[in-house]
Amino acid sequence: MKAHKKLIVITGGAGGIGQACARAFKNQPLIITDYAQDKVDETVDLLSKEGFDVAGIACDITDKKDIEKLTQFVSEKGTLKALVHTAGVSGTVKDLKKVYSIDLIATELLVDAFYKITEKDSVAILLSSMMAYAVPPNTAYDEALANPQAATSFETVRQFVNNDSDTMYNFAKRGVQLLTHKHASKWGEKGARIVSVSPGVIETPMALKASEEHPERMKMIKQLTPLKRNGQPEDVADVIYFLTSDAARFITSTDILVDGGVIHNIKKMW
Repeated sequence: MKAHKKLIVITGGAGGIGQACARAFKNQPLIITDYAQDKVDETVDLLSKEGFDVAGIACDITDKKDIEKLTQFVSEKGTLKALVHTAGVSGTVKDLKKVYSIDLIATELLVDAFYKITEKDSVAILLSSMMAYAVPPNTAYDEALANPQAATSFETVRQFVNNDSDTMYNFAKRGVQLLTHKHASKWGEKGARIVSVSPGVIETPMALKASEEHPERMKMIKQLTPLKRNGQPEDVADVIYFLTSDAARFITSTDILVDGGVIHNIKKMW
């Protein structure tokens, strides 16, 4: 019977949004992956005790061989219902190459690998960010962002980010959105979909740490948000749950903003 399981695979599954996504899929079999095996084990143990059908495997998403191990693991457990890709780093890592490699190059590595095991009605949901909207369309870098594995891609984009890792994060997340357009037709030939979701300020451990470092900025963002609150991980997870469902069967090659409306108010200030 194992081969008939339709699996939800969550990268970054030990993180705030990743765990919220897992909880949204209470009645579906899950595979959790994250960088550290101990974090994966901890999350699998926690969810198992809550009655989830869950398995886990560590994966370095910047490593093609590790991703192959992940897709093999998925194939052995069942068939792919959805890849929910929440893994990533913020600009706080202060390393342009690391941000680009983990947030964009690794995203395409996953899309390429999971395409091989995708089938009709599968969906890939990639986490972008509202900050992708801070980067205007421009052919000077969009070609590089849409082709992150190209040898010159990183160097091309680097010229536009003023050596700032937060800006590189914004560019990488624009690239994630461009990947959904680039791969949509190919996935569509299999009857599969690929979309991105752009969260705003979501109260995860990572965001709460940022708010400690920049309290005035975080307060300002909340005041500018039409809904007058920050997002909760569940706000993103519920949208992702919808996008994996049959109710979203005609949605592909697009981005869904889950930001309480704030990015449009922030853009007015630039």
